[in-house]
Amino acid sequence: MENLEIKLLDKTATPPYDLLTLADPSEEAVAYYLDRGYCYVGYLGQTAIGEYVLLPTRPFTIELVNLAVDEAYQNKGYGKKLIAHAIGIAKEKGFHVLEVGTGNAGIGQLALYQKCGFTITSVDIDFFRKHYSEPIYENGIECRHMVRLTMDL
Repeated sequence: MENLEIKLLDKTATPPYDLLTLADPSEEAVAYYLDRGYCYVGYLGQTAIGEYVLLPTRPFTIELVNLAVDEAYQNKGYGKKLIAHAIGIAKEKGFHVLEVGTGNAGIGQLALYQKCGFTITSVDIDFFRKHYSEPIYENGIECRHMVRLTMDL
């Protein structure tokens, strides 16, 4: 595996929208994340191959709201590296809890987050039907519910 360099995206730089919308097809939601959160981009050389956004939500709590790895680089450990980096940044910034939400149909994502130490804590029923105008499908399953996972830091 090539060395992944992860950098905080400067607020004046153009965000990697192709990656951001891979994790969340809502341009409105992505704009909200970017305005309020911290976007980190993973590079192999000059190529952005992954990203994540950390969004402070409550005192001492921060959420990993958008994690994506370019499809050509998936299943090679880069997602785990991005998550490990996010955990380190959350600790460094003094947060006590790291949360993440993913769709019920994202079987690979659910496995990845649990392998990285997150625990399922709740399910937001019909989240995607309420907040997205078009249905989202993953693995041939409609993504209806937001599965919430948490990690104590």
